Amino acid sequence: MNEMLALFIATLNVTVPVFAMVFLGLALKRIGWIDDTFIGTASTLVFKGTMPALVFLSIVRADLDHALRPSMLVFFACATLITFLLLWGWAIWRIPRAERGVIVQGAFRGNCGIVGLALAANLYGDLGLSMGGILMGVVILSYNILSVVVLSSYLEDGRTSWRAIAHGIITNPLILSVLAALPFAGFGWQLPVWLETSGDYFARMTLPLALICIGGTLSMRSLREGRTLSLQASLMKMISVPLIATGAAVLMGFRGTELGVLFFYFASPTAAASFVMVRAMGGNDRLAANIIAISTLMAAVTVTAGIFILKLSGLL
Repeated sequence: MNEMLALFIATLNVTVPVFAMVFLGLALKRIGWIDDTFIGTASTLVFKGTMPALVFLSIVRADLDHALRPSMLVFFACATLITFLLLWGWAIWRIPRAERGVIVQGAFRGNCGIVGLALAANLYGDLGLSMGGILMGVVILSYNILSVVVLSSYLEDGRTSWRAIAHGIITNPLILSVLAALPFAGFGWQLPVWLETSGDYFARMTLPLALICIGGTLSMRSLREGRTLSLQASLMKMISVPLIATGAAVLMGFRGTELGVLFFYFASPTAAASFVMVRAMGGNDRLAANIIAISTLMAAVTVTAGIFILKLSGLL
């Protein structure tokens, strides 16, 4: 019993700091210390500046023999595609046609770049950051392509250009930071000490600032207004997808750090980018916002439970 309690406390030490920052952001927004202008500016800073710096430095310092796991990258891409197809099949069976694209995207597209990466860094340190940063390249490619496919299939008023999507992926700051960092890690190139130190100062803002912004965008009104569809999508995202994908990873032999990073990415709540894409394509953006709010609040419980079970079973 004492060992189980110690394990549970150790699990809370991984998840509570991350989700505490999310709820802090929610509180700060409610008391008026931050507003939508701050959140928009800070989110842009994170996406275009501090997070690419964080990913770049984590890979530069990484030993690619340990951080680059091709089998993990391939597995994540395949598992994402399979769960996406399963969710689409479920949506055809249970969801009204007009909302299928929004529901499927909300149920498979996780907030890996912030929540998943923060959890990986909290549990595994620099190795988690490096592995998670490299995996982000696969995440960005797969999530953007599959999201456009399913939304375009159902949103008749939507307008999308594959050229624009490809340009967005190629110029994504996170992908560019990964590509820029790989030669440094592969050839052992060193940054000037002053530049690396300054980069550290800049990059350390990423996770707390990003998590606070997530909390600031949550709407308790959206949670109260959540209907059956948004709850169903959130349950799929936070329970069904992690169970299926992580279970498959265990069967494929993934253990330790690889399994942990995969679980964090599969178990991340719905990404805020799903709302942006639905709105741009003329879909039900209120439904998309509800899914983000509900899945983010659920994540504090489901991610903690998942880590505890994996640790208890000796897989992590």
